[in-house]
Amino acid sequence: MKRSDFDFELPKELIAQTPLERRDASRLLVLERDSGAMQHRHFYELPEFLRPGDCLVLNDSRVLPARLIGRREPGGGVCELLLLTDRGGDVWECLVRPGKKLRPGARVTFGDGALRAEIEAEVAGGNRLVRFFYEGIFLEVLEQLGEMPLPPYIREKLSDRERYQTVYCRDPGSAAAPTAGLHFTQELLGRIQDMGVQLCYVTLHVGLGTFRPVKEDDILDHEMHSEFCIVPEETARCVTETRRAGGRIIAVGTTSCRTLESFAAEDGTLRPGSGWTNIFIYPGYRFKCIDALITNFHLPESTLIMLVSALAGRENILSAYRTAVAERYRFFSFGDAMMIV
Repeated sequence: MKRSDFDFELPKELIAQTPLERRDASRLLVLERDSGAMQHRHFYELPEFLRPGDCLVLNDSRVLPARLIGRREPGGGVCELLLLTDRGGDVWECLVRPGKKLRPGARVTFGDGALRAEIEAEVAGGNRLVRFFYEGIFLEVLEQLGEMPLPPYIREKLSDRERYQTVYCRDPGSAAAPTAGLHFTQELLGRIQDMGVQLCYVTLHVGLGTFRPVKEDDILDHEMHSEFCIVPEETARCVTETRRAGGRIIAVGTTSCRTLESFAAEDGTLRPGSGWTNIFIYPGYRFKCIDALITNFHLPESTLIMLVSALAGRENILSAYRTAVAERYRFFSFGDAMMIV
């Protein structure tokens, strides 16, 4: 299977640069995977496509303000660190710029010196292990000094950083938002619960690997990135009971989907636990747990468009994407949504 099999033409002006004023005002393309039929709706109409007894699974990871702008010591040159993974003991794996100036032993200070860092080692891929020094609680210092790590295709500055968080996020650790969840409001979630749909949560801390392009011509040669995820006991029980009762498991976002499929047994039951997943889902994959998916529109030739193609069929997805382009849907993180049923 070739990378080019998942390409499509996307005009740059359809890449959403800012969120809509109202989260659930985004458009919703509903795709029936069996027939390929489509409906054009709005996200606030989502309850019309849910049934009592369904289970909606959401990723509650919170995005860290993980982009730090500092100065090298000595010399004062401006540099940037992007926190990727907490390695423990105040050591983080980071993406750094300029890489040539930030070799092991280099020191950096941020703000008025409330946060300092030293580069300890270089790791595979050119990232750095960085030890941080501070007083107080690291996440509180980060909230003061860090910036939201918006994807590279978003060039507008975000006026309200909470718009790059879901309304239900609670577990800090992501370097990018689980963007399918950005469309939900508390009022919409309340309506969904009131109609008898269960809400439950997993955690997958989204890494920058989600934006990593597939470079190999044969997608089977692609090395999938790893991300840390958690399935609580309550969620495992809810998903398993829903399936036994004949309800549908609807994943909100590819991150929730990948977590569920990583922890599901062959019979679809879900086990609780935590750990790293590098599951790569592409056409031919047999889904064990999920029945439907709410997601955004993804980059051409990305692992995410391969995932949705595995669920709905490549031709159906490419047809839906061509339709979305023709209908001027907004794409990517702050863009519109799709529901595959």
